[in-house]
Amino acid sequence: MQALALADQTKNVFQQAIDATIPFGSYQLHWLELIGVLIGLASAYLGMRRWVAAWPVGILANIMLFFVYLGAVFGADERIPLFGQAGRQVFFIVTSIYGWWRWAKVRRLNHANDAGGVAITPRWATGRERLAVVAFWLIGTVVVHQAFVWLWNLSPNPFFTPDWWFYWCDAWIFVGSIVATYAMARGWNEFWLAWIGVDLVGVPFAFATDYVPTAVLYTFYGLFVLYGFTQWVKVSRGVEQGDVEPELAGSSR
Repeated sequence: MQALALADQTKNVFQQAIDATIPFGSYQLHWLELIGVLIGLASAYLGMRRWVAAWPVGILANIMLFFVYLGAVFGADERIPLFGQAGRQVFFIVTSIYGWWRWAKVRRLNHANDAGGVAITPRWATGRERLAVVAFWLIGTVVVHQAFVWLWNLSPNPFFTPDWWFYWCDAWIFVGSIVATYAMARGWNEFWLAWIGVDLVGVPFAFATDYVPTAVLYTFYGLFVLYGFTQWVKVSRGVEQGDVEPELAGSSR
């Protein structure tokens, strides 16, 4: 115990913030991860309501989780560093900036008088858009898988040897998250389905790598996604595709 206390004293404030935990039996629940995933859930709720605030709230969660998944790299956490999970937070931020801009612009153009504060009218993606998304996800997973293997071999962790599935799961989640976030920015109903595809792999992967709060979030988020999907479909039902966001419709083609 004295050795652990001494080790904590040698950490700076930044490292201590990442490594701060709440004991639950034999498991140590990391505060920053818990707060990050809760803020992420709040962002998902705002997204279901189609409020522009979903994007800046999501960016805050992305910043927190970036440091959570790379805690070991900063000398603040002994868990397995998830480079794919951390890397996707960067892409989330980039895509969220685009989504923030797009939803704000669409709201100004088409929904300025909406008392509910909605920013966008959801629609189904076209056949060509769906084909492009599926191709990007599949090809991207293969490419990113090879990149993750290469990066890991450059600096392997002496305390952890990944199984073959580790890279594939990390790559699938990484690319699928980009697809889902971009589809959300475009206002496509399919973005909810993309998140389900991410969750099906993300939940067991997070449990397997000891990121329990993330796994629990994915579990509840999966149920929430099903509800959010029905709400967006309800809004888009009966709306002609040509009538949705006419000022920006040409930008997707």
